[in-house]
Amino acid sequence: MKLSSKQYRKLHFVVMAIEATAKKQQVTSDVMYQRLKAQDLIRQRLLQHYESLHTQSLEWVVEDTIETLHNWEQEGKE
Repeated sequence: MKLSSKQYRKLHFVVMAIEATAKKQQVTSDVMYQRLKAQDLIRQRLLQHYESLHTQSLEWVVEDTIETLHNWEQEGKE
């Protein structure tokens, strides 16, 4: 399967966001991936809003991802 350049950029952005968020939260990338996947945050947030998110700093994306993940996990528990 060959990715278009836009698909590659989106995938690269998602991988960077997951790895940086995992590092900030002091967990493995796999643990973070599983948490984000469980909330469907990768598709509904990182991919769906790629056009606006990728213009922000990586630190901003990390903080936003952490906040969104915590909020969505909390909503799922209520």
